[in-house]
Amino acid sequence: MHQNTPPRGTIRLTRRGRLVLILLATGAVVAGAAVVVPLLTVRHGVEDAKPASLVIPEGWRASQVYDAVDKALTLPAGSTEKALAKARLKLPRDAAGNPEGYLFPATYPVTKKTTPESLLSFMVNTANKKFNGAPVAAGAQRNAMNVYQAVTVASIVQAEAASKADMGKVARVVFNRLERGMPLQMDSTLNYALKRATLKTSADDTKLTSPYNSYQRMGLPPTPIDNPGEEAMRATINPPAGDWLYFVTVRPGDTRFTADFAEHQRNVAEFNAQQNSPTQHNSPAQQNSPIPQKSPAQQNAPAQQKSPAQQNSPIPQNTPAPQATK
Repeated sequence: MHQNTPPRGTIRLTRRGRLVLILLATGAVVAGAAVVVPLLTVRHGVEDAKPASLVIPEGWRASQVYDAVDKALTLPAGSTEKALAKARLKLPRDAAGNPEGYLFPATYPVTKKTTPESLLSFMVNTANKKFNGAPVAAGAQRNAMNVYQAVTVASIVQAEAASKADMGKVARVVFNRLERGMPLQMDSTLNYALKRATLKTSADDTKLTSPYNSYQRMGLPPTPIDNPGEEAMRATINPPAGDWLYFVTVRPGDTRFTADFAEHQRNVAEFNAQQNSPTQHNSPAQQNSPIPQKSPAQQNAPAQQKSPAQQNSPIPQNTPAPQATK
């Protein structure tokens, strides 16, 4: 087919045409650069600004938090704990400078400018925002305690509950025992005093001379025993109604609460049988968790009744709770 297109050699551009093509070509390059450069700049900026992070799990003790901060900031062991004196943390007066319970579990950014003091302050300030609101204050008041005491109960709930579903019932057990003038008899408080995490509590353990020995001393321990999360606090300020005084996790997923000591003893016997079975293994949550897990101490034998005024007395009980055979 014949075309009327002139031969290639006969095509000529006017001066204006050449100028238009040059401008178009230049404009295309500039436009392309305008798209590419900002993308590179944004990407580079994100990479430069993106910090590392430090995750503080629910239920970690202050000692574990200090070690984690040391590692995150590549500092010699013990540096963060030594920094407490100059951190000027905004703690409740009852804490007497001890941040246990107020190193709030969360994910915190870590940059080159982060210091132990700044991280600890961030954690405590976060805890104050979570704990100092009206819901926590009102919940604490309903249970005849202040916010610091509510945090202490929440720390016990965090350590003792085998699951989030059990937290409210554990909190109710704590309050029921306090109201009846019974010692708490919680293994988690003993574990805290002994700086350990174990399911095994012996009769000798319950004779420990410590303000954290809730087998021999009435009322709450003097401080929280870990750093509780929001779920534990919610369970503490709004526990379900119930008359429970005892509980034991017989096997993973099977925590039994009761107000009857004889029934509790049967549950403990079943727990012991499970523990003594050669095929019994701890659940993955128990194997890897730094949180003290519930043990059969929840023997919680009926103790000599005391008046509410005696609940905070450090007088040892005459008859410690019987221990399960392990």
